[in-house]
Amino acid sequence: MRRPFWIVLLAAAAFALIVLTRLPAGWVVPAGGGAGFTCASVDGSVWSGACSGIAVQRVVLGDLTWDLKPAQLLAGALAAHVTLAHGPIGIRGDVALGFGHRLTLRNLIADLPVDHRVLPQVPRDLSGSLHVDLALAHIEKGAVTELQGRLEAHDLIDRHGRATPLGSYALTFPGGSLTGRLQDLGGPLAVSGTVRLTPGGGYAVDGRVAVRPGAPPELVNNLLYLGSPDAQGRRPFSMAGTF
Repeated sequence: MRRPFWIVLLAAAAFALIVLTRLPAGWVVPAGGGAGFTCASVDGSVWSGACSGIAVQRVVLGDLTWDLKPAQLLAGALAAHVTLAHGPIGIRGDVALGFGHRLTLRNLIADLPVDHRVLPQVPRDLSGSLHVDLALAHIEKGAVTELQGRLEAHDLIDRHGRATPLGSYALTFPGGSLTGRLQDLGGPLAVSGTVRLTPGGGYAVDGRVAVRPGAPPELVNNLLYLGSPDAQGRRPFSMAGTF
C-alpha cells in the first residue's frame, strides 16, 4: 500500500514542477503591473521572463528581464539574475530576497543619470551621471549592513541659476566596514574624505576640500563659509543625513 502512495506523490510533485517551470510570467506579473509599476507587455515564464516598457511611478525605465535561480529556494531565498536595458537606467546583476526582508546584491553594475525624475533624493538642480559597481551589498529593512564596491559620479553640474560645473567623484567601500573613501576624479574641487553609513539608513561625511586654479567664482565664494584653510589650502567640511 505504501509504494503506490509514493508513486502518486512523486508524480504529483513532478507535475507541479513542470507547471511551475512553464507558468507564463503574465499570469503572475500582469501587464497592468502593481505596487507602483506597470509593464507594457510581459513575456516568457515565471522562471525566465521579461517585462517590456517597465515604468515606476509613471517614469519609463526600460525593459526588465530575469532568470530565477531555483537552487536558491532551498536556502530560503528568491534569487534571480536581472537586466534592465533600453532606457535611462542600465542594470545587470544578481539579486536575492531572503527572510526578514534581507536583500542581497552581487556583481551589480548600474549606469543611471543624476536626475530628480529618476532619483527623487537628488536635488532638482543637480545633473550628471552615476556609475555603480558593487561586488556585494546586504540591505536589511531598508538599511545597508554590508557594502563592497565603488560608486562614481561624473560631470556633476549645479543648474541653480547659472550652470556651475562641480566635477567628478568616487566613493569606494573596500568591504568589512561601512566606511568608504571619498575622492575627486578631477574638476574644480580637490576633495578627500570618508563617508560612513549609519544605522537607520543614515550617512555621515567628513572631509577636506580646496579649489583648483580656474574654479568658478561661485565655488570659491561658497568655500569661504567653511572656515580657515590649512597649510595646503584645504578647508574641513562635514554633513549628515538620511537617504
